[in-house]
Amino acid sequence: MALLKRRCQETVLLTENFFFLFLGFLLVYLALGKQGGANIFFYPLVLGLAFYFVHLIWILTKYQGDQMLFSLIACLLVLSTIMIFRLKPSLLLNQVTWICLGLTVLLVMTVFLQNYKKLEKYKYFSAFLSLSLLIITVLFGEQIGGNKSWLNLGFLRFEPAEIVKILMVIFLAGFLQEKKELLSESTWRVGKFSLPHPQSLGPLLLMWGVSLILVIFQKDLGMALLLFGIFLAMLYVATSRWSYVLVGISLFLLGSWLCYLLFAHVQVRVDTWLNPWISVHGKGYQITQSIFSLAAGGLFGTGLGLGHPQYIPAVHTDFIFAALAEELGWTGAVMILLIYLLIFYRSFRIAIQAKDEYSVLLAVGLSTVLAWQTFVIIGGVIKFIPLTGITLPFISYGGSSLVANLAILALLLNISHETKKG
Repeated sequence: MALLKRRCQETVLLTENFFFLFLGFLLVYLALGKQGGANIFFYPLVLGLAFYFVHLIWILTKYQGDQMLFSLIACLLVLSTIMIFRLKPSLLLNQVTWICLGLTVLLVMTVFLQNYKKLEKYKYFSAFLSLSLLIITVLFGEQIGGNKSWLNLGFLRFEPAEIVKILMVIFLAGFLQEKKELLSESTWRVGKFSLPHPQSLGPLLLMWGVSLILVIFQKDLGMALLLFGIFLAMLYVATSRWSYVLVGISLFLLGSWLCYLLFAHVQVRVDTWLNPWISVHGKGYQITQSIFSLAAGGLFGTGLGLGHPQYIPAVHTDFIFAALAEELGWTGAVMILLIYLLIFYRSFRIAIQAKDEYSVLLAVGLSTVLAWQTFVIIGGVIKFIPLTGITLPFISYGGSSLVANLAILALLLNISHETKKG
């Protein structure tokens, strides 16, 4: 009994997740005409056991990482599995396999790699490795869905950018912690304005260049926005200087404007965002179908398996939020957004409670990855910003994203564990 009390909150929440997982599979099974009957028992059981196994190991090892965070993310993984069963049953085995692999990475990192502060020593290696991955992808990458952001090794196909976003956070946390005082000083006078020394702007210009490379060569607007947003958030936390943020936004807008003028694929993305209705059956088909799907759901939705989200291209990856909003309604969509907000709150709370500058910067960077990525993809689906090709964290189909985001969760939990232990 004493063992169970250690993470009792997590036990209760995981039990509720398991119940809703089985219920969701049952509803989809009935709605789709009782197809794939064996799956409604097998996959929920496998996933439920995987969650409980991680939970049990944490109990036995007296792990003190945030209990609520894992439970909330498990809820999103449950939604992901249910929607893949509903939208692409042929991919269900792959999705469950990737989730289990991600949970394995999570467990290994939280049990055997708790000393995350060692990563600070490898900040420059992380920067070198991330830039190398981007260059390799530009030269040898495979174009899928309009973005040249995949590497195909024959036995494995993955998105290096999912690894890059973690490596960039590790580099920036170490670099900003080391150069904090220099970056905070204003030694360059431009008229009435006091700005940082030009040497201090080097990292800012580097990230600007990396972001533009992603836009130009990989046609990956989403990852460019993600990396630059992470950099600005961490830079502001490290220096408390709004001037960096304003200069960064100005540079990004300038670069994006030049890309719009020079490159056709950027023009297509922006023009489709501004007015998709002029090409409903062409380039605007995907976003207009998403809008129809969002409208069809109404307040309470059509019910699981009773909508028509299959008309949206790539619905199980880029547009899975539209499918959820159609079948669960805007009530369900808002509840999902609230789950995300709770995840972001708990993540940034870990950053606030961290006891050293490196841990704060690392937690802020990792939290920003999850928050900003969610904003960028949902913003594109509802036509708030131009459409991007990144995934919705923990819900969209995709192995690279699932494993990378669960690795981010592991680092956040390790920071939380270190804080509570100390």
